[in-house]
Amino acid sequence: NNLPPWRELLYVYRRMEARGEIRGGRFVSGFSGEQFALPEAIAPLRQLRDTALDGRLILLSAVDPLNLSGIITPGDRIPAKHTMQIIYQDGVPVAYSHHGNLQALTSLSEEQIFTATQLLHRQHRLPTTVHPEARH
Repeated sequence: NNLPPWRELLYVYRRMEARGEIRGGRFVSGFSGEQFALPEAIAPLRQLRDTALDGRLILLSAVDPLNLSGIITPGDRIPAKHTMQIIYQDGVPVAYSHHGNLQALTSLSEEQIFTATQLLHRQHRLPTTVHPEARH
């Protein structure tokens, strides 16, 4: 709530870009408007863009600052509650768990549901990611 308006930030960012401190452009597809990034962020973003999707499921607490569901990912915002976890597949939220109850956000196969459930049961142990082929 205490952030300055975008127009004021844009003025500062454009000055920083003119000095070569940041880069302007369109780095993340699906979002309109100008985007800005540190120069050292460009190479990892390009590398990520060129990486093949592997279908891995990743569990993230909903209170984690990386909970950007509904902000930079499609769908509704998942509230930042300590009793909730979000399951991502290839960077997209596919399910969430509230008090251990799995709720799908997309159509999931039986194997994906099994893997997501397995991931939730392992949440207090490493690894925090499960590859689809890791089904026992």
